[in-house]
Formats: sequence, structure tokens, C-alpha cells
Amino acid sequence: MNNFNELSLSKPMLKNLDALKYQIMTPIQEKTIPVILQGEDILAQAKTGSGKTAAFGIPLLEKLKVSRFRVQALILCPTRELAEQVSGELRRLAKFRHNIKILKLTGGMPLRKQEHSLGHQAQIIVGTPGRILKMLQRETLNLEELQILVLDEADRMLDMGFIEDVSQIISFAPEQRQTLFFSATLPQEIKSLSKKILRKPQDISIDTGHDPKVINQQFFFCSPKEKIQGVVSLLFTHQPESTIIFCNTKDSCRRLSAELNKLGLHSLAIQGDLEQKERTEALIRFSNRSSTILVATDVAARGLDIPDLSLVINYDLPFETETYIHRIGRTGRAGKTGLAISLMQKKEQFRLDLINETLGSSYEMEIFESLSPKDLQSLLPPMVTISINGGRKNKISAGDILGTLTSEGGIKGSEVGKIDRLEYICFIAVNKDVAKKAQQLLENRMIKGRKFRIIYHD
Repeated sequence: MNNFNELSLSKPMLKNLDALKYQIMTPIQEKTIPVILQGEDILAQAKTGSGKTAAFGIPLLEKLKVSRFRVQALILCPTRELAEQVSGELRRLAKFRHNIKILKLTGGMPLRKQEHSLGHQAQIIVGTPGRILKMLQRETLNLEELQILVLDEADRMLDMGFIEDVSQIISFAPEQRQTLFFSATLPQEIKSLSKKILRKPQDISIDTGHDPKVINQQFFFCSPKEKIQGVVSLLFTHQPESTIIFCNTKDSCRRLSAELNKLGLHSLAIQGDLEQKERTEALIRFSNRSSTILVATDVAARGLDIPDLSLVINYDLPFETETYIHRIGRTGRAGKTGLAISLMQKKEQFRLDLINETLGSSYEMEIFESLSPKDLQSLLPPMVTISINGGRKNKISAGDILGTLTSEGGIKGSEVGKIDRLEYICFIAVNKDVAKKAQQLLENRMIKGRKFRIIYHD
């Protein structure tokens, strides 16, 4: 069984899945969805990008009592970015039924504003542990009717120090509930927590390594002084459409991005010191191809899902092997091959030994030969992002924006890229050749009976 229509799902759900091009289940979906529909707890181990959100989202939505406006499902995520990604995917999956309210509760947003939204009730809450716990303690969030609890990327919550918060959140939940536990790795602390909160769970494990046929992994010796030139050489050699470069520190992240931009490349940096709105904007601009290079620390990049990511570069080898697995798992998705390259010093050989031991591989450190810069133009982003200060709360739809640009403004539909609608802002990717024209159209035309402030992000 590997087709969604072979599952005992409602006809409206199957119709929506077909519209979303969900036909063949991924391995994690095939193994978990029938078990979740039966009401059993699960402990699922699967690598990043395996389709986990749909694996728990589809059965969760099927089991929902839509007429009951009380919190029935809670999904805990380690970061705001992952919570945004999960809530967005759930909204797409939920289109088959009316009156399903999904609310995202994370830090970085005004607490009282979120509490006001919660006052109107919701059936599904997606949030980060810190914000969820605070609202439970303030008694503005009630889990008395909770039916399903999902822990997504539990190992990252452990890495980020959230396990104590998670344990406290669970104390507010009913004992009679279904609990779904998803994690890319299963360190001992996660196994211990799962034993405390799961009831006779089904253990489900999908291959957590990275097939060398899918992700080509390379390790090069590169001295600290040669690292920036090494990154440039890799970019010019492989000509990737999109690249994430991982650094271990915020300072390295900032310096590397600045140096790349000085050389004429287009990079964005995300690290822990950025405000949430700045991180959100950077992630959107990278995902809509307005920037081809993202330089990031692990925490800041958490939750980023780019299906066509060509290249992952480890500017610094991570301290933990599990982190390395998470990083490189961002490429080689959706049936495509990927490339992961790590720059390292000779004293870091022990880290490569641990990676080989974990993956059952035999990679060796290679000698890196710097190359001269080639064609810069092929590495520049094809799109530009324009934003307007109106979003979902202003009742603006993607169709409103697309119509303004195409039917009214004469820009081709193929020249408009991804449109990201947040609560009070929309980001629109347009081909750089028509970006100025698109900016003028949005500045001069009315959308939903009013004009909005336009920002051109270059």
C-alpha cells in the first residue's frame, strides 16, 4: 500500500490531497497514518524532509470534531520557523473541511494579541514550548479537551533545552490522549521521555542515514585563512541554484555573509540576534529565490524547508554528529540528488570518524584546491522580493495580488513567483527583469479598495 486512496480517508480529504499533488505516500506516511487513524501512540524516527507533517496532519484532521471549538490537537515545535511551516502545511491540508481553525502560538509576537486570538477558540494549536507553557500558566490556554499531542523534532527540543518545558506542558494535558512522537535521532534522553509519556507505542523507524546516491558528501581540508575563498570556489565550481552555508557561531555567520556580498554575490544571514521579523523575511526571500545563498546558524535555520536545495556547505563542522545529519538532510529531497560539502581542519579528524561510525560510511578528508572565480551572473538570484503592508488580516488573497500584476498590469504570470501571506504583510517574488514595473503597479493600483505601502527588497 503506497497510494493515499488506499487509506480509509474521507472523499473530501482524498480530493484535496489529489489537488495538492499528494498521490504516493512517503515511507513515514505509509507506516504512520494507518496507525494514527487507529488511535495508537507512536514513536517515529525519520530524517528531516521525509514528509512528517502530512504523516501526522492528515489523520489528525480526519479525527477532528469540527463542530467543537475547543483545543483538540497540540503540535509542539522547537522553533518559530518550524511552527510557521507546520501551521502553513496544516492549513493546506485542512482545505477539505470548513470551520477548522488553526492557531500558531510562538515567541516573537505580542502575548496579549495571541491571547485575544485564542479567546475566539481554535481546534488546533501549533506552537513553541516556551510560549505554550506561559499561556498555560496564565490560564489563557486550556487543554482539557485535548485529544492528540504531537512532538515534532523532539531531538532538537532536547538540544535547545526545551525538554523541561515540554514535560511541564504535558502535565496540563489529559492522561487519556493520543501522543505522537517524531524525532530524526533518538538519544537516550529522548527515549527516556518517550517511555514516560507514550502508552504502548508503535515504534516506527525509517532509514535515518543518507544514501550516498542521493546526497554526495565530501570533506575538504581548508585552513581558517582559506575558508572564505574556499566557499567562493565551491560556489563557482558547482553553480548551485540555492545554497545553505552553516556556521557554528553568530559572528562567523555575519562575517561570512558580509564578505560574500562584498564579492558581488547575494547572500542573507540568519542568526540568533536577528529580530523575528528579520528572520522571517530572510527565510522567505531565500525560499522564493530572491537570494541564492543563506548563511545560517543551526538554531536560526531550524524549520527551513526548501525542496530544491542544491548544496549544503559546512563552513564549520558541527560539534555533534546528529547536527551534521540534520544539516545535510536539507538537500537531496523530493526525489532529487543533493551535494553536501564540509570544510575542516586536520585536528577535526575525530569528528569525521564519528560521522563515519554513525553513518556506516568511510569518507576521507580530501585536499582542497582553490579555483579562480568564474561567471558571477549565474550565481545571482533570478527573483526580487516586494512586500506590501497588508496580509491575511486585511483579507488580501494571492489572487488579488496576482490579478493586480497580470490582468491589470500586463506582467506575465510566469514572471510572478511565490507569494507569502502573513497576518499583516505579503511578500511577492517577481522576476528581476520586471521588478521595477511590479513595484510601480503595486504602488499605484488599489488592492481591496485601498493602497498599501510598498517596499522593494534588493
